[in-house]
Amino acid sequence: MPKQKNRIRPVFVALGVIAAGLCAAIAVAAPQSQPAGVRLLTESEYRNSIADIFGPTIAVQGRFEPGRRIGGLLASSTTVLSVTPAGFEAFSKMADSIAVQVVDPKNRTKLVPCAPKVEKGSDTNCASKVLGQYGRLLFRRPLTSEELKSRVDLADKLAKSSNEFYYGIRYSLGTLLSAPEFLFRTELSVPEGKQYTLDSYSRAARLSFLMWDTAPDGELLRAADSGELMTSEGVSKQVDRLMASPRLESGMRAFFADMLQLDTFADITKDVQIYNKFTPQMASSAQEETLRTVIDLTLKQNQDVRDLMTTRKTYLDRTLSSIYKVPFNSDTDWMPYEFPASAGRNGILTQASMLAMFSHPGRSSPTKRGVALMDIFLCEPTPLPPANVDFSIVNDVNNPKLRTVRDRLLAHATNPTCASCHTHSDPIGLSLEHFDSLGSSRLTENGQTIDDSAKIGNKSFVGAEGLATYLHDNPKVPACLARKLYSYGVGTSSEDVNPNQFKAAYKSFADGGYRLRTLLKGLATSPEFYSAPAPTPASTEGPTKTASR
Repeated sequence: MPKQKNRIRPVFVALGVIAAGLCAAIAVAAPQSQPAGVRLLTESEYRNSIADIFGPTIAVQGRFEPGRRIGGLLASSTTVLSVTPAGFEAFSKMADSIAVQVVDPKNRTKLVPCAPKVEKGSDTNCASKVLGQYGRLLFRRPLTSEELKSRVDLADKLAKSSNEFYYGIRYSLGTLLSAPEFLFRTELSVPEGKQYTLDSYSRAARLSFLMWDTAPDGELLRAADSGELMTSEGVSKQVDRLMASPRLESGMRAFFADMLQLDTFADITKDVQIYNKFTPQMASSAQEETLRTVIDLTLKQNQDVRDLMTTRKTYLDRTLSSIYKVPFNSDTDWMPYEFPASAGRNGILTQASMLAMFSHPGRSSPTKRGVALMDIFLCEPTPLPPANVDFSIVNDVNNPKLRTVRDRLLAHATNPTCASCHTHSDPIGLSLEHFDSLGSSRLTENGQTIDDSAKIGNKSFVGAEGLATYLHDNPKVPACLARKLYSYGVGTSSEDVNPNQFKAAYKSFADGGYRLRTLLKGLATSPEFYSAPAPTPASTEGPTKTASR
């Protein structure tokens, strides 16, 4: 490649293609369309899209900014349009890195769909084919004539100035990869009687990111092109196709990883003097165990999702076998395993992931566990404590009169201000006190026998087994799952969702024995899943010029 990077790079950034704004092409692409929502791609959506569009050998090298959990889901934070200057720079660098790999001599014969007439110069026709094909996949819709022309003109200009066709393709492709139309999922609405609904390309993207955690494939885009996705029959056909694919597992792994807050492992630490088995490998294995358990039960076995609360079946590797103190008898990396009833491990709540994520570095925490699990499984978030709350009693693990955490919490909760929240959150956590901060079993704390009985409302139970039964039979658990899956798919806070928005889907879910596949199909084929708010008066006046970053 010619050594012109320092001169060309400012041109690449200043083209105006990136800063044009998310809505600038709406009137050209579809005159009746109105902006309905914008969502930043998650890290997994970005990585999966790149792998699907360019191939799994293209490396995505860069740092993604952390999200913020809203209504129990990170996916809901993607509706907050906020990319820091550092984040923008990271996206720009990733875009250039990907483009460089695509045009690399070892990849171009596979990834560039045409050969230029001459490599030492420009070829407008070939550039148009390359950029049109990749633009359609990256933007999840066909490029407008203006969008394509600006990229082809740039490629032509740079190819001529550098005397290198692929040099121009590199930078034009980079503008597609760093454009807001790729980085953000822009959803558009169109009139449907007196209401508004998502247009066909927005429907394709919403379906694909929910089902497969990636951009729409060629067949889904063709269904959008033809208008098939604007009919209930067309939607059902594509939903059936997406759900029949093994790739459904990727989509549901992404959802459950978000819902179960498995990203929390990135921020937890353990006192290695107390828990010397805690390693990055242990954290990775714990997350994988939970995802394997969930996917096997809900997708592969198509069982009642409530059984996630009670199942003793799981998957273990050597690391987790050490934590659980069971033999590892397999020649493979992972083996299926079923805990005996005497082990006291019932459901995913007693797996190392849930127990270790919501504990302190050096000790368990009934409160942290209770707060997290009430939010995750019952959609009942606990209010934040007042800033002036005194936690000294709870934290004094050396108090000779208060040897167990239950004793310390009861002493702390004598304050009426504290009692209301602890009464709400602590029972679930107290029933899991037979597991330490790492998730290993124990019977005593500071030499005292642990009391793992609990009471929620008028329901009393003992230990993890009692908790598992309580949650399995609690109608709030499947209702919360349905609420969060709907929220995840449409990109809104679960706390803002009206149950009527997924009422029909939930009825079929309940009537069908609480199967995930039934719920997923019910949601994805319902008109409510594609409904859009009526445009505001400002949005009906045409595309805005608001900055998108």
